[in-house]
Amino acid sequence: MAAISLRKGNTRLPPEVNRVLYVRNLPFNITSEEMYDIFGKYGAIRQIRIGTNKDTRGTAFVVYEDIYDAKTAVDHLSGFNVANRYLIVLYYQQAKMSKKFDQKKKEDEITKMQEKYGVSTKDK
Repeated sequence: MAAISLRKGNTRLPPEVNRVLYVRNLPFNITSEEMYDIFGKYGAIRQIRIGTNKDTRGTAFVVYEDIYDAKTAVDHLSGFNVANRYLIVLYYQQAKMSKKFDQKKKEDEITKMQEKYGVSTKDK
């Protein structure tokens, strides 16, 4: 227990720091084992989810056991070169992700309403 308290000290982390990392610009052919090799150097990993759909390829979520391990990984792996691609490692922020989803949903809804009522968006 003493070792853990010494390691973390009284460091205060910014509010956006959490255990879940969002990784972008991954090579499409990266494997789970390679992800564990790259991210496992910075601490115990609970889970890695690699995007497989057309719109999620090249992205992944990495969940660490400890928030300080996640912070270390972000500090060291942002801009890390993997297969001639530079990784973008960010802290996952639920509010931003849901905002993007909500905006897409609203745009789809507006398009459906325009089609339903025959409204054109072309400038006159």
